[in-house]
Amino acid sequence: MTNPALLQATLLFVAATALLIATAYDVAARIVPNGVPAVVAAAGTGLNALDGQLAAAVFGSGLVFAVIWQFWRRGWLGGGDVKLLTACTLLVRPASVPELILTTALAGGVLALVYLGAARLLPSTLPPRPSHRLGRIWRAEQRRIRRGLSLPYACAIAAGAVLTLYAPVGFG
Repeated sequence: MTNPALLQATLLFVAATALLIATAYDVAARIVPNGVPAVVAAAGTGLNALDGQLAAAVFGSGLVFAVIWQFWRRGWLGGGDVKLLTACTLLVRPASVPELILTTALAGGVLALVYLGAARLLPSTLPPRPSHRLGRIWRAEQRRIRRGLSLPYACAIAAGAVLTLYAPVGFG
């Protein structure tokens, strides 16, 4: 016999791990590998199936996708971000989707402020090219910040999902 609480904890752990991977990839290379949203969506589907809310979750996810796909068409979001946010709508309860959108937007605003502040605080010249991977990633990030390039929005999406799951604000 399956223990529902253990299954739920396992699915949440898998989703959290996938979200960490998404943020790491997005910071390092500004991509979200296709498998990551698939894992988050599968975990979320399982969680909503356990709660008996699968149909509502899939419907809500479809609505969110229809809206944010328009953001992608206008160049406001990357394709990986669209897939990840859509997958995260499956991760939370259907009633929490507005909270997910709000917390993601707020986390995105904080991320933008951090990047704006970093752009002002970074020295005008880059340090010598480091030999280790984290140093190379940091150097690339410094160039992106200086040039005002795109933000790693998977970080905001992951933060929004985690905040919605573990620190609900309580719409309703």
